[in-house]
Amino acid sequence: MRPSLKENYLDQVVDFANKNEEPNWFSELRQDALNKSADLALPQYEKINYRSWRLDRPKAPFAEDENISDVTLPETDNLLVQNGGTTVVSKLSDKLADKGVIFTDIWTALKEYPDLVQKYFLNTTINVDSNKLIALNLALMNGGSFLYIPKNLKVEEAIQAIYIQNGDEKKDYNHHVLVVADEGSEVTYLENYLSNGNKETNIANIVVEVVALDNSNVHFSALDQFGSNVSTYLNRHGYVGNDARLDWAIGSMNDGHVVGDFGTELRGEGSHTEAKVVAITTSDQVQGIDTKVTNYGKHSIGHILQHGVILQSSTLTFNGVGHIVKGARGSDSQQESRVLMLSRKARGDADPILLIDENDVTAGHAASVGRVNEDQMYYLMSRGIDEKTAQRLVIRGFLSSVITEIPEKEVRDRMTAMIERKLVNGQQK
Repeated sequence: MRPSLKENYLDQVVDFANKNEEPNWFSELRQDALNKSADLALPQYEKINYRSWRLDRPKAPFAEDENISDVTLPETDNLLVQNGGTTVVSKLSDKLADKGVIFTDIWTALKEYPDLVQKYFLNTTINVDSNKLIALNLALMNGGSFLYIPKNLKVEEAIQAIYIQNGDEKKDYNHHVLVVADEGSEVTYLENYLSNGNKETNIANIVVEVVALDNSNVHFSALDQFGSNVSTYLNRHGYVGNDARLDWAIGSMNDGHVVGDFGTELRGEGSHTEAKVVAITTSDQVQGIDTKVTNYGKHSIGHILQHGVILQSSTLTFNGVGHIVKGARGSDSQQESRVLMLSRKARGDADPILLIDENDVTAGHAASVGRVNEDQMYYLMSRGIDEKTAQRLVIRGFLSSVITEIPEKEVRDRMTAMIERKLVNGQQK
């Protein structure tokens, strides 16, 4: 009989918690999550089959970080860089620190701001009972960060984080990020996940919580670049209070298998979210992205915009789920998911789902899966542009409707560069 996760990892969880001087409440939360993970089910998504990846079978979550990666760092005073679970750069400007902004690794936050972390950690957007993978993320968490913006503070400069998964080491990547924007605050947060090396086959389990309290405004941007040997569960969920707004801009440029679970709960009256996702799949890669917005508050607005491109024999699935619950009068739920296929061996799905439990609302959806426009290709090639370059231009035009909606120029530029890299690499295979 295969040993249980508790039998395999309980002692390691306790030792790791002691090593990082975690408070008792958090260490107990970890152990409780490990116990619960045995009985909790894996999350299920329409047309996304990922069970063969064995994301629920961790291998080495608490191995030491040996290799430190060399990465090009952005020029900013507000930056956190983590190599596996090791923080190698931690900067926050004196101006923001003096105003009460907190931006640090999760271990420091647990020691120095325990009450604040405990108030929101797995306590607003999702919880440890949500599914098996969230429970395992907590139980085996080996890295993470905490960002807090105090009341009525509007942070003008972007706050950035770079999280590096060591692809040359046998180590699971279990990462947790908590972002809290207090009442009346505003912040732009940019995170970049990337792999260093590709020798080992690993799994990544990432949970990101974003809490936007009343009248706050959060601009959340993510650029994901995990390597081909990494199978990833990436859960990003947000809570939005009264007259608050949370905007997501996510570029899924991974080379390995990915299941993305992106959800937003519009809890407050007048709450608003715009969820924009761009994805490209290549080779035999599988990406499944499930983006859900639930309108709870009256007059809340939830919009989903997803565009993806598929090359070679890869698979991309977009699920868009808009749910207006009973009582959310005057709310609006809209979604658009479109997939562009560049190979007859590729497979793409765009599945819109609307769940409407209230009458006085507006809702709609659009979805399509198609191939490159031959007229556009013919026009470009008739002007002397070679086929591969013409193809990339058409694709960039297709994705631009999402990218141009992203307010931060730096994010737009970096996402465009990532798209070009992914397309060039895909055309060379």
